[in-house]
Amino acid sequence: MKSKQVLAIAGIIVVCIAASGRVLSQTPSPPPLSPADKQVADAFEKRAKDYVRVREALEAKMPPLSKEAKAEEIQAHKQQFQERVRAARAGSKPGDIFTPQASTLIRAIIKDEFKGRDRVELRNAVLKESENKAVPLRVNYPYPESQELLEMPPTLLLRLPPLPKQLRYRFVRNNLLLVDRENGLIVDYMTNALP
Repeated sequence: MKSKQVLAIAGIIVVCIAASGRVLSQTPSPPPLSPADKQVADAFEKRAKDYVRVREALEAKMPPLSKEAKAEEIQAHKQQFQERVRAARAGSKPGDIFTPQASTLIRAIIKDEFKGRDRVELRNAVLKESENKAVPLRVNYPYPESQELLEMPPTLLLRLPPLPKQLRYRFVRNNLLLVDRENGLIVDYMTNALP
């Protein structure tokens, strides 16, 4: 009796795997980037990684938090980290990472990813979610902790240039921000990101 149950379960697993393979093969893959766009995306990724190298070097010089650190100690550590990064990037301005070429490429990716009704739904969701946000669009300033972060659609994340794990993309109103995951600083932003 047990062998029949094992065979039945194994059969179900095989059918599920085969079906998932067909679904995945039917999902259209995004068009590959042109050589020129690939070069723009690679340069964008390099600038993001350069930021991460700077902030990692600054963080390595800080005393580590103990495992028993209290909320006040964690907040003080985060604030000190923010201050060090801000001082090291005192001359930073919008467009240092989101260059005009990178912004144009990202806008095109977003426009291509969301067509017709999907575009309207994305725009409405982003604008509705962020309409009350008092997030200042200022490079090197903290993203307010009291404001929620609108999650990026996973299909869009697969199309955008990949980021180091220390950074994340976030929509605020019609703008796309790069936010540091650990210290909460707005690393850079681009305006008019939504089509």
